[in-house]
Amino acid sequence: MDTTRQKKIGRLIQKDMSEMFQREVKEFSLGSLVSVTVVRVTPDLGIARVYLSIFPPDRKDEVFNNIKQHASQIRFTLGQRAGKQLRVIPDLEFYIDDSLDYIDNIDRLLNE
Repeated sequence: MDTTRQKKIGRLIQKDMSEMFQREVKEFSLGSLVSVTVVRVTPDLGIARVYLSIFPPDRKDEVFNNIKQHASQIRFTLGQRAGKQLRVIPDLEFYIDDSLDYIDNIDRLLNE
């Protein structure tokens, strides 16, 4: 159960990260469209789990590995954007959000 503070910080990080992937850290996405679907923050506010949706799906692993390699630079950029609103910038853990793939698979199965 997330507290109100965790939800607020998660929404703030999600908004800032979405804008960052569109403008500032575009080179890490290797020309793919990267969307931040949800951010979950641990109760101690030390770790933010960032779920990413990557399009096109055929380059998903390559783009995801590149983003994970540059996590410290992305965290630094996030700190420059949200540093006035957060005392400590949480460590970032990235995960692939495959809910869209799951929905497409269900839709495909129902249409057969």
